[in-house]
Amino acid sequence: MDVDVGDADEVGGGEDASGVLVSFGRQLKRFREWQQLTRAEFGERTGYSAATIASFEQGRRIPPGRFIERADEVLGAHGVLRERVEEVERAQYPGFFQGAAKLESKAVALHVYDNHVVNGLLQTEEYAEAVFRMRRPLLDEDTVARRVAARLRRQEIFARTPMPTISFVIEEAVFRRPIGGGLVMRGQLEQLLLHAQRRNVEIQVMPLLRAEHAGLSGPFTLIETKEGRRIAYVEAHKESRLFTERSSVREFEEQYGILRAQALTPSESLAFVERLLGET
Repeated sequence: MDVDVGDADEVGGGEDASGVLVSFGRQLKRFREWQQLTRAEFGERTGYSAATIASFEQGRRIPPGRFIERADEVLGAHGVLRERVEEVERAQYPGFFQGAAKLESKAVALHVYDNHVVNGLLQTEEYAEAVFRMRRPLLDEDTVARRVAARLRRQEIFARTPMPTISFVIEEAVFRRPIGGGLVMRGQLEQLLLHAQRRNVEIQVMPLLRAEHAGLSGPFTLIETKEGRRIAYVEAHKESRLFTERSSVREFEEQYGILRAQALTPSESLAFVERLLGET
């Protein structure tokens, strides 16, 4: 069945991020007060400042899993806080991406086609911040910081064991669009070269002058789970959909296979990025 991510309980989508954080923060504060600890005392035992503890309790910052684990132990919560780790971690993403983020983090293979910006898995902190600051309606400063941190955290997938297989086909226009300015884009191109050196990563450029193009319907991501499930993820205008029907996924797989054949090879793409760097 093809489903909206927000409706897919099996992939954990749909929770309201701010509601989850506020709820967890109140729970955290209640346990702290039961132990008669000030924020400063609690922060000292968990390795965080009193100001950061206040942000966690007020739902303004997303507490990392390691903090929640330690807080559960320090506050004698008997697993009540610990069991919310996954729920809180999902709240770092906008609702429409939560389900896909969960699948992505555990995938054994990811294959991505992008045509507007460098994919989030490849973005530098500066490039990601520029992308979020361009969003309309404007995002507030706390949301920008939270989204950038979440985007960078997604990149832990590259160091995961066993290594997932990851490939990207990216439009040439993306490499030539200086999101954030020249210096930011130069740093982004340098990071792409570093990622391209990974044994489990292949990056290919789709040239502007290709007369034939299999991806004109837009960007998408193919996800394979460790159980062998194959899923296609499509996102546009704050809406997203996970395609799980084999016939639907097969169409995306066919498109991606042709896109890879039409794009520059990985080595040609590497040389292309190096030439762009030489021009900047």
